[in-house]
Amino acid sequence: DLGSLVLLMSIFGTKIALAYVALGLIIAIIGGTFIERMHMDNYVADFVKNAGVVDVDAPAVTQKDRVIYAKEQVVTTFKKVFPYILIGVGIGAVIHNWIPESFVERVLGSGNPFGVVMATLIGIPMYADIFGSIPIAEALLYKGAQLGTVLSFMMAVTTLSLPSMIMLSKAIKPKLMALFIVICTVGIIAVGYLFNIFQYLFI
Repeated sequence: DLGSLVLLMSIFGTKIALAYVALGLIIAIIGGTFIERMHMDNYVADFVKNAGVVDVDAPAVTQKDRVIYAKEQVVTTFKKVFPYILIGVGIGAVIHNWIPESFVERVLGSGNPFGVVMATLIGIPMYADIFGSIPIAEALLYKGAQLGTVLSFMMAVTTLSLPSMIMLSKAIKPKLMALFIVICTVGIIAVGYLFNIFQYLFI
């Protein structure tokens, strides 16, 4: 969303943020097209396929109502996002102050060809969103992790986190879920290695 993009741009810069979003969209388009051509409609949960369209008359909304609604949404979004930001900043602070730079470089730096894969796998079980993962990613980058490795971590957190998969499993069946995970994982890892190869263009 726009808030995530603005935060991403403020920390990593416009070029990295736009490239991150563009590659994420490419993964989504390619993955969605592939799944569609596999004709896996039968692997969507029945309640999704059978959901009907309900016509509801929209009530008249005044300008004052819109302002009140907007304020309520701001408060709701803030309450929802703030804990993740707080946790992310806390973890980022720990990385900044207590994890040696040499350790981060050894595990997630250019010396480890499997750094992207490791970062992706580490990101999957995390219970966070883009707002919580950005401070962690910024701290890892500062400590010597490669750009693509850090971005793969962020993508894994936001796309393949365990809570997201649990919710998605309610709407799609296991075979489609497995295919979705494979496509996303392969795409995220590919993006990570691409960013690492062309890191000199961004930093």
